[in-house]
Amino acid sequence: MKDWSIDDTHPLPAADQGAGEAHHVPGRPAPMDGPSTTEVLFDVAGLSDKGAIRDENQDHFMVVRTGRSFETLATSLPAGEVPARSEDRGLLTMVADGMGGQAAGEVASRTVLVTLTNLILEHPEWILKVDEESASDLLNRTIARYKALDSALAQRMHDEPALRGMGTTLTVAYSLGLDLFIAHVGDSRAYLFHDGAVRQLTHDHTHVQKLVDAGMLSREEAAGHELRNVLTNVLGGAHRSVEVEFHRLRLAGGDRLLLCSDGLTGVVKDEEIAAILGASASAGEACRRLVDRVVALGAPDNVTVIVARYELSGTPSGAP
Repeated sequence: MKDWSIDDTHPLPAADQGAGEAHHVPGRPAPMDGPSTTEVLFDVAGLSDKGAIRDENQDHFMVVRTGRSFETLATSLPAGEVPARSEDRGLLTMVADGMGGQAAGEVASRTVLVTLTNLILEHPEWILKVDEESASDLLNRTIARYKALDSALAQRMHDEPALRGMGTTLTVAYSLGLDLFIAHVGDSRAYLFHDGAVRQLTHDHTHVQKLVDAGMLSREEAAGHELRNVLTNVLGGAHRSVEVEFHRLRLAGGDRLLLCSDGLTGVVKDEEIAAILGASASAGEACRRLVDRVVALGAPDNVTVIVARYELSGTPSGAP
């Protein structure tokens, strides 16, 4: 999917920000500066595979182009008084990795994506331009929606006892031009590929990551730890205390965004992910090569990837 007509936007801080935080970063453009939104192009694709060992795929993903348009069909006003056409668009990407016995994990991940889609469609106002007020509103809406998703899973488990204990990760990225918002629960990840290297944007909500944060385990030790997949923060599950991790950052032309389940990161190292993203001529090629690499390494889990490539007009879109 390629989108050649992108949203109006304002610059945001380049560094990750915690929930609700927002300030101007020295050396970055002040609000209202930056490229016109019509100069921003994106190429996006997603792919999911059940892997070689699992009986079913409990991952689900979505790639959605949001939009709003205005077109003057006829008017008596002088030429130039009102626009002939105006359009705002955004890119919404989501990865959910379900957990639970038998089919419960698949139900959990599917339920949150369907429910979230309906929550978005039912809201009378979509945020398609970025300023401090709309960014704060988006944060508040996101937290409320994640809590609503958690409640929806709780209700589903109450109605269907066979699904008791099901849960899911959910990592969501919403970009408006070069402005990116990420909401995250669990251990699916978001990565930014920039200048030939990848940076993990999200934090794993796992027991082992807590040990790493406390200095009790190294990252290398954590990678092979038997408890590395024990989640401490999910939608659903046994507890009703979901905490949403939220980030805002500013992309640059040439950047790639990767959302993925742990079926990728559990077997492919960050350096190899970076090499594949950098060498792929399109988002679709990057997704295929990432999944193929997991399969070549035995694919012990479901794997899901979404890749979005951002360019400025005038930059060759096929350049790696």
